[in-house]
Amino acid sequence: MSKKAVYAQSIKTEAKRLGFLSCGISKAEFLEEEAARLESWLHHNAHGKMHYMENHFDKRLDPTLLVEGSKSVISLTYNYYTDKLQQDPNAPKISKYAFGLDYHYVIKDKLNQLLEFIKEEIGDVHGRAFVDSAPIMEKAWAKKSGLGWIGKNSNLITHKVGSFYFISELIVDLDLEVDHAVTDHCGSCTACIDACPTEAITEPFQVDGSKCISYFTIELKDNIPNEMKGKLDHWAFGCDVCQDVCPWNRFSKQHSEPLFNPKPELLSMTKNDWEEITQETFNKVFKKSAVKRTKYTGLKRNIKFLKE
Repeated sequence: MSKKAVYAQSIKTEAKRLGFLSCGISKAEFLEEEAARLESWLHHNAHGKMHYMENHFDKRLDPTLLVEGSKSVISLTYNYYTDKLQQDPNAPKISKYAFGLDYHYVIKDKLNQLLEFIKEEIGDVHGRAFVDSAPIMEKAWAKKSGLGWIGKNSNLITHKVGSFYFISELIVDLDLEVDHAVTDHCGSCTACIDACPTEAITEPFQVDGSKCISYFTIELKDNIPNEMKGKLDHWAFGCDVCQDVCPWNRFSKQHSEPLFNPKPELLSMTKNDWEEITQETFNKVFKKSAVKRTKYTGLKRNIKFLKE
């Protein structure tokens, strides 16, 4: 077994011990295939008012511009699937990933532990941890690292696992044995395309971000367009529709991360509780939650829009 292979195996074993669902490795190089796709997506304004997507075009495609001298991209997934549901079926809905503590806190800590392990076990290795924290094409790297394929809903999907997981990376200046991409298993299925309430999946493997419910309820800071009235399917933060209907997610298993467990008061909130939510309740229920991203005013806007 080569040194590169031994190091790679050691990192994967530690990643599993830390609670990561999977770990794959690819060579840190320019993502040529993604360049044209990203350029076209931006050209068609599929990013809406997410202007930050236009920034750092080269950095999104070249990890060596993010970490000098980088040689490997270590991609990791972390399960967040839960079978727990909000108790009032008429209440505004929030995405499963936002039920517990903000994933940035949880996963960043695990990534830093993994990086420390690499330094202790292997030596003077330099690298950076990324969890949605920089212009990096996470799904593209995860695909390249063999962790799954990009589905028709543009999410990374894994055989016998599904897609309810977070993706993160360590970019390091360490030469490691690389993994290889897996084949696509979407076949002729169009469940996600058929189910999308706003028809954001404009064609297979092509999502117009400016039509996505997650965009309207999280990213958009202006008023939600009137033409979306009655189309948000009761979502007040994020949207899980294209994942909920994906046949591969019948294999999803309950996560084992206590920090992702929802607060009981969140699940028990009634439609009326949501509509009358105060700043104080918001601060208490969503302390250190991803929902903080939309702020109290944004959540109130979303709930009001659903009510009208």
